[in-house]
Amino acid sequence: MPYTFSPSSLSLLKDCPRCFWLHFTKGIKRPDSIFPSLPSGMDRVLKEHFDRFMEKGELPPELAECNGECRLFNDKSLLAVWRSNFNGIRWKDERGNLFRGAVDNILVKGKKLVVLDYKTRGYPLKEDTPAHYQDQMDIYNLLLRKNGHETEDYAYLLFYHPNTVHGNGDVDFHSDLVKIPIDASNA
Repeated sequence: MPYTFSPSSLSLLKDCPRCFWLHFTKGIKRPDSIFPSLPSGMDRVLKEHFDRFMEKGELPPELAECNGECRLFNDKSLLAVWRSNFNGIRWKDERGNLFRGAVDNILVKGKKLVVLDYKTRGYPLKEDTPAHYQDQMDIYNLLLRKNGHETEDYAYLLFYHPNTVHGNGDVDFHSDLVKIPIDASNA
């Protein structure tokens, strides 16, 4: 019987092998926790923000460190599929198992793709924070490669955390762009 795997379900395998087994063999799922709506709202707003720059053929200020070496992926219809939690980037293995993942954005450097993932936090980065997303980035890159796309050997994580609240209630966010190496063979 084929299964469907995503970065989060594969993360479950690492976090709790028994939970993974119960989920996929007995249909017993871990109880859902309350998912705060602020991160999904931020995700939507950030995608809209980046899409405005993509339509102008420019990079947003958060990507200034890229020094013009890349551009935003501009195939809007394909990106919409890749971003969709119900579709995403998909690949079936020889046993019929479906692997899928939904990216936030893609950069293009020459002929290669670079995964860009947005992360929102309540506080500044810790030194080990990017490592918590390694498997997710490796899986996204594997999926792109299995679909015939060349990818760079790195991905970007773009972290946002609140910095200041102004008197009128507007909140300023600080952003940190972190380049992490990827290894699709670890996916």
